[in-house]
Amino acid sequence: MTDEFWMQHALMLAKRAETIGEIPVGAVIIDDNQQIIGEGFNQAILQHNPSAHAEMIAIKQAGQTINNYRLVNTTLYVTLEPCIMCAGAIIHSRIKRVVYGASDYKTGAAGSFIDILAHPGINHYAEITGGVLAGECSNLLSDFFKQRRLQKKLTD
Repeated sequence: MTDEFWMQHALMLAKRAETIGEIPVGAVIIDDNQQIIGEGFNQAILQHNPSAHAEMIAIKQAGQTINNYRLVNTTLYVTLEPCIMCAGAIIHSRIKRVVYGASDYKTGAAGSFIDILAHPGINHYAEITGGVLAGECSNLLSDFFKQRRLQKKLTD
């Protein structure tokens, strides 16, 4: 299966986040046999938890699935470039590869704002592929925030 196939799965998860009023970001982790071992979508608002990002939820689920906190030989697909917090979790969990859709020029930690995942001296480097279905991922986020701004205007 292709990167685009798995990013479509992550987009489906992002749309689930949107239906509950969360920022539409989705993530899926597959093992080296192309099996899903973890998935998640943003739930920070719902859980009142700033760490409930799609990646964090998927990483936690993957660790529980394989009974190991090390996720070696796995690939994380996420619709938005990981933030600094999620980059730290990616490093600690030893995810082999990260594939993201939309770049995040405000908080992206895979090269757009800062490059934590390739910072010299860290003890694990993930292979990074950005821009997979970037337009679709970016449009989903842009449309969500446009709608949110419009709703805010109507209530002000």
